[in-house]
Amino acid sequence: MKPAFTQKLLRWNLHKNKRKMPWKGEKDPYKIWLSEIILQQTRVDQGWAYYEKFIKAFPTIKHLAIAKDEKVFKLWEGLGYYSRCKNLLATARIVMNEHKGIFPSDYDDIRKLKGIGPYTAAAIASFAFDIPWAVVDGNVQRVLARYFGITTPVDNNAGKKLFDQIAQALLDKDHPAIYNQAIMDFGATICKPQNPLCEECVQRADCVALKQDQVKSLPVKGKAIIKKERWFYYYLIVLNKQVYVKKRTGKDIWQNLHEFVLEEASGATNIRFEQSKFLKKLFEKQAFTVIAASKVYRQLLSHQHINGQFVIISVNKPIAGLKEYMLIENKKIKRLAFPGLINKYLHSKPEFLAL
Repeated sequence: MKPAFTQKLLRWNLHKNKRKMPWKGEKDPYKIWLSEIILQQTRVDQGWAYYEKFIKAFPTIKHLAIAKDEKVFKLWEGLGYYSRCKNLLATARIVMNEHKGIFPSDYDDIRKLKGIGPYTAAAIASFAFDIPWAVVDGNVQRVLARYFGITTPVDNNAGKKLFDQIAQALLDKDHPAIYNQAIMDFGATICKPQNPLCEECVQRADCVALKQDQVKSLPVKGKAIIKKERWFYYYLIVLNKQVYVKKRTGKDIWQNLHEFVLEEASGATNIRFEQSKFLKKLFEKQAFTVIAASKVYRQLLSHQHINGQFVIISVNKPIAGLKEYMLIENKKIKRLAFPGLINKYLHSKPEFLAL
């Protein structure tokens, strides 16, 4: 017999769950995988449009696998966390080359693919192949923490193991896809992080957090994230209506994206850019003219705050110290994929486009 929690959840799902998403009920593992990767660190309302764009551009995993990296990264632009995009391409090509284009149907084989963790593997296994594997995302953790009054932090090893065990015990093993989608929808629409709809909750009679006035304090997170403040100065060095650009090759979140000449400083500058030691060293004795400096743009990442300012500089001959850079026509610059911080600036119609 199913646990009372599971029975009530399934009844709620059948009669009251009105949440709509284009991938709900999907059985194609490619489309399920794509939606899950897009939704990592992304709100559903934002991810929805990207999902539809990707499906239109790459209707099958083969289309994605043979696509040019630049096209895929450009389509991903704005979603952030570009390692997801890099892993997306890697996994598409692994499936085509090592699995003859057929997405693995075994949980352990799915886990071996690039960029796929326990949650994503469980989602693909249950939604596409009806394998009884419980998904445990932030929504599920929140529902279970409140319902059972669990004070073990969700982000340490003991907590992760505990929530996995409880989720698996409650899973409707005959209908894992329906159950998994139901509990995630329940967490997103009823047992919300802020202002949960406790008066409408079908589980309220047995909810420990509600009885003990702990709804706002659960779930517990043990690790406090310390955010680093960083200052980036981007120099848009323009020569004959072309600007110096390079592709990032370092193994960080912006790998394979493009950028302008960058100086990272310890804080906000309080000098005129004409007096910058960085620029004087870069240009040596060559003349340069500072045309304009933008306002400060900010991008908030999970572990850091990035402050960026963009400085337009005009020169009349090539810069010897920029051999690793390309000269790109100003009017073609938006064809390249850039990090979100730079895109914020480019979308403001900056002056250099008219030079």
